[in-house]
Amino acid sequence: MVRSKTVRLKYPVAGSVAVSADKRTVKNKILLALPARERDSIFAKLEFVPLPVATVLNEEGERIKYGYFVNAGLASVLKVMEDGNSIEVGLCGREGFVGLPLVVGFSSSPTRIIMQVEGSGYRIDAKDLSAVLHGCPMLAASLRRFSQELALQSEQIAACNRLHEVEERLARWLLMSQDRLGGNVVPLTQTFLAHMLGTRRASVTEAAGILQKARLISCSRGLVKIERRDGLEHASCECYGVLTQQIAKWHAENNGIDHR
Repeated sequence: MVRSKTVRLKYPVAGSVAVSADKRTVKNKILLALPARERDSIFAKLEFVPLPVATVLNEEGERIKYGYFVNAGLASVLKVMEDGNSIEVGLCGREGFVGLPLVVGFSSSPTRIIMQVEGSGYRIDAKDLSAVLHGCPMLAASLRRFSQELALQSEQIAACNRLHEVEERLARWLLMSQDRLGGNVVPLTQTFLAHMLGTRRASVTEAAGILQKARLISCSRGLVKIERRDGLEHASCECYGVLTQQIAKWHAENNGIDHR
C-alpha cells in the first residue's frame, strides 16, 4: 500500500479558479463548478493526496473508505475476472470523481480503480461525503451526471473492444487520455496499454507501428507522444466521436437548466 502525506484543505478562494489554503490550484471540474456555499462545505472535508502510479483508489468487492475528486493524472476503471485478468471499462481524470457508489448509498465498489498516470486528488471520507451531499444539491447532481457519463463510457468501450480493430481502439484510448491529461504526451508502456485494451502486447506493438508509420504518434520507452491529433481522430473508430458528442449534448442540456 502506498502511504501518502495528506493536507487538510481549509477553504477555497471564490472565482473562476479555486485555490486551497496551501496554495494548490484546484483543477477538478466538478469542484470548480460548485457555487461558493457548496464549495465551502465540501472543501472543509477534503484532504489533498498525491496519487502515485498503481495507487488503488477503490478495490472491487471491498468497502469504499474514501471518494476522490481527481485533480491531476489518470485513473483506470477495471473489471476484474475470477482468474485475476482485468480489462479497462472506463477512464477518470480531472473531470470526475472516484467512489460513485457512495452517491446512491452503496458502500462497496463493483470495480477496481487504480492510477495509471501519476497525479493527485482531493480525498473525502465516505461518511463525510454522505453528510455533505444532504446540504449540497448541486454537488449531488454533478456526481449523478458523472455517474451517467462513466456508464456511457463502459457501454461504448465494451462494444469497441468487441467490434473494432486494435489500432482503432488504441487511437480512441489515446484521444480519451489526452482529453483528461492535457498536453500531447501519455506516459505509458505498451505492456500496460495491452493490459488496458485487453489484448496481447504484440498486437499493441503492431497497432502502434501502424499509427507511427502514419506519423500520428511517436513512441519511446514508457511514453507515447501524439503528433497529429486530427489524424488520430480520423484513425479512431466511431466510439470516440459517439462518447464526446453525447457528453457534450448532456452538458449543453444541463447548461440550459435554471439551477437557482
